[in-house]
Amino acid sequence: MDKFPDQKRAVQYLYPPADPYDQRMLAVGQGHQVYVEQCGNPDGIPVVVLHGGPGGGCSPSMRRYFDPSRFRVILFDQRGCGRSKPHASVTDNTTWHLVADIELIRATLGIDQWVVFGGSWGATLGLIYAETHPEAVRELVLRGVFLMTKTELDWFYGGGAGRFWPEVWDRFVSLVPKDERHDLIAAYHRRLFSGDLPMEQRFGKAWAAWENALASIYSTGSAHEGPAEYARAFSRLENHYFTNKGFLESDGYILKNVDRIAHVPGTIVQGRYDMICPPTSAYALSKVWPKADLKMVRNAGHALSEPGISAELVRAMDRIAT
Repeated sequence: MDKFPDQKRAVQYLYPPADPYDQRMLAVGQGHQVYVEQCGNPDGIPVVVLHGGPGGGCSPSMRRYFDPSRFRVILFDQRGCGRSKPHASVTDNTTWHLVADIELIRATLGIDQWVVFGGSWGATLGLIYAETHPEAVRELVLRGVFLMTKTELDWFYGGGAGRFWPEVWDRFVSLVPKDERHDLIAAYHRRLFSGDLPMEQRFGKAWAAWENALASIYSTGSAHEGPAEYARAFSRLENHYFTNKGFLESDGYILKNVDRIAHVPGTIVQGRYDMICPPTSAYALSKVWPKADLKMVRNAGHALSEPGISAELVRAMDRIAT
């Protein structure tokens, strides 16, 4: 029996990455410039891709979920990360700045409506953007839903996920003195913004490693360590957003305002064994969003690249294209 029965199905759905036909740095205000690229068909259905993190940046592999003959694909690096400048900056970097940046990109490119495609933090941002500008959204395709709530942050940084990965959790926690472990987001914040570059890089790598180790259902608990400066930027941005509770006016903001997108169709693709963003958030969202179609993927975790997740995402985009 095939050990990974969904693997072949996923591969046949994925299209090869399309080279971008347009790359630019867009001035968005407050001294920030964001990297924007377009690929696929200039006359195709517009779709904007929102990467995770906050702080992850976009990559060529994110182009693979769209038929390049049918979609006009727009990817961009959010403020402070990837190729955007200034790098790792949290100044004038909030959810509402990012929402405004998305609208500026849409206006600059002359797009009336587009599909919003995002996973993890990208799903968070996509939902907030859609609730703020519902008239601009044709459809939402979301993966690994994160609603930016205290419950979710407590799960991942308060020991919930650590009960399943005690040895990985111990590595993450052990860098912090015992009297600070009651609030790991705050403890890491002090070190990620200490002004001591080696310390910031060390704790950046540890913050990123904790998340990366739990992304895939096939994880062994080890995490590939990327470049120190990438880890620092990713971790500073993510910690900045989590410290400020996503800059939302109240806990549960997204669900409280879901009526604003009641008319917008959506597909939610969720790994059954997602350790980073447990399925309860995706399920809760689907219960209050009338036009949402929840696809719970068995034998899948959080990672975008997992075969079952990839297959459902491409299936959703192919449906939109027909």
